Amino acid sequence: MVQKEPIKFVVRNKKVRHDYFVEETFEAGVSLLGSEVKALRDGRGNLTDAFAQVQGGQLVLVGSHIGEYVFANQLNHVPRRDRKLLMHKSEIAKLRVKVEQRGYTLIPLSLYLKNGKIKAELGLCRGKKHHDKRQSERKREGEREARAAMSRARRS
Repeated sequence: MVQKEPIKFVVRNKKVRHDYFVEETFEAGVSLLGSEVKALRDGRGNLTDAFAQVQGGQLVLVGSHIGEYVFANQLNHVPRRDRKLLMHKSEIAKLRVKVEQRGYTLIPLSLYLKNGKIKAELGLCRGKKHHDKRQSERKREGEREARAAMSRARRS
């Protein structure tokens, strides 16, 4: 029996849930070079301005930054390059239709290690308006105040 190791998050895009409504999530493999994998394991990744798009029937991660791996010397990678995402053709076709027709955006939520492979969690997202951001901030503030009140009640 093969023991599966737990999922280890390497990079998270924390700002996505503040700026977008995440409708659905998908898992995709990421085609990387060896120095990129080692740099990600060191925590040298950034997904802040990254997004995914369909180019020529393939899914591509655009705008992600993976810092150079110090020990790769001259065999190092370009930090900000387009990386191919691996999904089935039928899934890519469905995503392309949703992105083109309904005005959604594919944004990487995180990169993580799963069974020794780097995977990307993609979110099918719709942008929040300014008043939506304020509303979710009020909701978070209310939850924070409720937790603080419960904590004070337990202490007394």
